[in-house]
Amino acid sequence: MGRRKKIVQECEKLMDKPDQIRNIAIAAHVDHGKTTLSDNLLAGAGMISDETAGQQLAMDTKDDEQERGITIDAANVSMTHEYEDRNHLINLIDTPGHVDFGGDVTRAMRAVDGALVVVDAVEGAMPQTETVLRQALREGVKPALFINKVDRLISELQEGPQEMQERLLKVIRNVNELIRGMTEDMDDVDDWTVSVEEGTVGFGSALYKWGVSMPSMQATGLDFGDIIDMERNDQRQELHEKTPLSDVVLDMVCEHFPDPLDAQPRRIPRIWRGDDTLDVAEQMRLVDDDGEVVLMVTDIGIDPHAGEVASGRVFSGGLEKGQELYVSGTAGKNRVQSVGIYMGGEREEVERVPAGNIAAVTGLRDAIAGSTVSSIEMTPFESIEHISEPVITKSVEAKNMDDLPKLIETLRRVSKEDPTIQITINEDTGEHLISGQGELHLEVQTQRIESEQGIPVITGEPIVVFREQPTGACETVEGISPNRHNRFYITIEPLSDELVETIQLGEASMDMPELERREALQEAGMDKDTSQNVEHIYGTNILIDDTKGIQHLNETMELVIEGLEEALDDGPLAAEPVQGSLIRLHDARLHEDAIHRGPAQVIPAVRNAVHRGLIAARVKLLEPIQNVRIDVPNEHMGAASGEIQGRRGRVDDMYQEGDLMVVEGIAPVDEMIGFSSDIRSATEGRASWNTENAGFQVMANSLQEETMKEIRERKGMKLELPEGVDYF
Repeated sequence: MGRRKKIVQECEKLMDKPDQIRNIAIAAHVDHGKTTLSDNLLAGAGMISDETAGQQLAMDTKDDEQERGITIDAANVSMTHEYEDRNHLINLIDTPGHVDFGGDVTRAMRAVDGALVVVDAVEGAMPQTETVLRQALREGVKPALFINKVDRLISELQEGPQEMQERLLKVIRNVNELIRGMTEDMDDVDDWTVSVEEGTVGFGSALYKWGVSMPSMQATGLDFGDIIDMERNDQRQELHEKTPLSDVVLDMVCEHFPDPLDAQPRRIPRIWRGDDTLDVAEQMRLVDDDGEVVLMVTDIGIDPHAGEVASGRVFSGGLEKGQELYVSGTAGKNRVQSVGIYMGGEREEVERVPAGNIAAVTGLRDAIAGSTVSSIEMTPFESIEHISEPVITKSVEAKNMDDLPKLIETLRRVSKEDPTIQITINEDTGEHLISGQGELHLEVQTQRIESEQGIPVITGEPIVVFREQPTGACETVEGISPNRHNRFYITIEPLSDELVETIQLGEASMDMPELERREALQEAGMDKDTSQNVEHIYGTNILIDDTKGIQHLNETMELVIEGLEEALDDGPLAAEPVQGSLIRLHDARLHEDAIHRGPAQVIPAVRNAVHRGLIAARVKLLEPIQNVRIDVPNEHMGAASGEIQGRRGRVDDMYQEGDLMVVEGIAPVDEMIGFSSDIRSATEGRASWNTENAGFQVMANSLQEETMKEIRERKGMKLELPEGVDYF
């Protein structure tokens, strides 16, 4: 029997023993060593050879990942590990570290119960470390810490035992500060800080395959002095044999990460807002293998032979071939064609995947990342919120018109696979816009369309996505229908930052029970009366119905909302999306006859009122900004800070860290296009840097008019300012 088949059989034997299952993700800042660490774990489980572990990057299953040397897609693998005389099934997801692919990290956290956060011993906790920790803790996923590249402290920085321990303790302190800050308001979480003494911190070198923790040191008799001596005496292989990294990490996973029986009673109330007295709620909390089937889809992939593959967490029941299942948000049922588990890049079919496991399923044609799939109609899981919005757009068109239908189909599938990608398709003009988290995000997607689908494409220059937002309150504005028989009276004011963030995080939405939504909005600062009258939430905009007893408004409200959404999709300044506005409907005059208050009358009236209200509320353009961190030798510090300041940026801090200077600041995304090549030139290739999307800010008044005209020209709109825009 082949080795892979034997491993699959071992996994199958453990699938219905939830107390022996651990669902985990490995997450970190880019280049801190996640995928190299994953190689070690695969080698320890007998899935790849020990010799190639660290170089094989087995979890980077796509050609472009191997070429670029970075993880782009989250990859799943199931393996077994014996700990304290019991075999454990470990379902592992290796996640990307680059900020552009953060959506994969957020989705992976929904499927797991534990997150192994990897930190580079030299660089310490970096911006993306903070982001992945926040993503894990928001989902109720317990963290543990592995400090990687300890060999660099010994060989490159020549640190002794005392210096090394001080540096490692500083990393642990920084990570614990982040954890404390993020969990202080979480009632369902105990103290989740990591500790050397408790065994929730490991140290080592994924490249040289050795690792240690407090329990492993006690078992082997090794201390940091021994490790330094063995590293310096070129005894790395001996060190690996004496204290293999895979054993240290997988022992930590088995001992300290919760099993599904422990995790699901805590996590279900956090990620599912259905009626907790229902049988299905109890079945999910108990990881009931005999209960109704409930699967949360966290990822959609493409198998060249089987088509779309949905992977995700089974919270209740068991998945089997031939089942007819509901997919949230769609009509009818989908028939399961096959079920299986992932072995890195390969999918292995099995008879059944019971509750508590991560499954790969074919046949769920209507599913997208975030769908709830179930054997009964039920309240879906909370949507998976990725707080960073698309900030860069490119136009994509087929070189050959014959490829146009295939391109449209491919783009639709891309947005299904990766919800952080937004696709706008104008089938009349043939223009297709693809929006994503950054330049690399779009570059990867367009290259894959060419290489994997064989569609030659022409891409436009990157376009930055702007927003429009009111900056003040307006007096009542009247919107009149074309037939002049219907009138709507509204006011508009800005939403507070707290309310915007509450909506972005999914803590207040129209999908949740009204009482819960009211409480969330009130906690974020909305007054009680206003929260009781919320009629609609769209993006980060809220419609309040302050009307009293208006005839026919109930049956017209759907059209009012449609007009509102149209107005907010294309703001009055430059047809960019509107955010952060509180729109109050105070009054309405509606025609008695339904034929005179149809879509052609109501939608233009509301749209016109919202646009004029936004102008009266001094709507302005917002531009996306990024946090920038540059690590650079002292002699290039001036050039590095100059690169930020020369891009309308601001340097907020400069400090020494080891032998490097760190420059931190913010800069507009529009000015950061081409930054990679410029910073390399300015610092002779000596700088390493990281950017992270930091939301939107109001653009300087001096740039508002010029930018607005540029956008209008690009979109083929009239260049003159809209009437009433005279406040720049």
